[in-house]
Amino acid sequence: MKLVLFQSAPNAEVLPGLITDRGVVDISSAVKKGYTPQLTMQGIIDGFDGLRPALEKLAKDGSAVPLAQVQLKPPLPRPGKILCCIANYWEHAQREARPLNMFMKNPDAVIGPGDTIVLPEYTVPYAFMHEAELAIVIKGPAKMVKQKDWRSAVFGYTTLVDVSAREVGRRTWPATPLTSWLGKSFDTFAPIGPCIATADEIKDPNDVIVRFWVDGVLRHNYNTDDMEHRVPELIEWATTVMTMNSGDLIACGTNHEGLGFLQDGESCEIEIQNIGKMSLKVRDPLKRTWEKGVYMGVDSTNPDAVKRHRPQGGPTATGAI
Repeated sequence: MKLVLFQSAPNAEVLPGLITDRGVVDISSAVKKGYTPQLTMQGIIDGFDGLRPALEKLAKDGSAVPLAQVQLKPPLPRPGKILCCIANYWEHAQREARPLNMFMKNPDAVIGPGDTIVLPEYTVPYAFMHEAELAIVIKGPAKMVKQKDWRSAVFGYTTLVDVSAREVGRRTWPATPLTSWLGKSFDTFAPIGPCIATADEIKDPNDVIVRFWVDGVLRHNYNTDDMEHRVPELIEWATTVMTMNSGDLIACGTNHEGLGFLQDGESCEIEIQNIGKMSLKVRDPLKRTWEKGVYMGVDSTNPDAVKRHRPQGGPTATGAI
């Protein structure tokens, strides 16, 4: 199933729904409404096993509205936690997996389909880049989950764009003792959507294609089988550190080969196989410009091939944490 939050008209109530072949089906009659759309979706996650028969019936027989006639909202408007992997893909021909690490991204940075990434009004010489990522939607509470039990903590998957403020290289942001990760937490810097694909929609989260376009030009085009640390390890590592609750997110990192700048007036799209496609706009109040295309000419992502530098014949990038 593909779960969404949507509005039938501007300023209308945000409702839970399903994307089907017939369009969007309102499922609010079958689920308990929370005080906020986020809590409504968390309730669906927590009660999904019991709700499933009713939702399957609605998906088949419920009244559907064409997708073009509704406004999709972020399927998790205010996650409790957004954990993001640092790097995590075999790239630039490195021969050993880098240590697994994560940072926390501001949940208030979430926006959804059709929304606008607004670049901050800072005059320091920072550029702003896209990182297209698969994100795991947690079913919790999940604590000390072992790799062999990873599926017990996964409700489903969505897409996430880790919008990032960068100077040349990775320096602290800004030039103070603050860490560089604040540059990933500006408002609007966490687009997610268009839906939550339940876990059964994706047989193997380490075998789906992630693509990202800017003004119709393909930049990211990679397979999640190139993760240095695969999904079971991410679940184990994160839940060893903290309790992950329903509706929390773990973003799996990106393949940086294909990274480029975002700038005023551009339109971009992210698409992940078996989840769907989401369009976004970019606005910069300061109207800055950067080099068009892929950053520093590093472009192994094109429509014809995905180059992979993952070592062959050696151990996989998993193991004890």
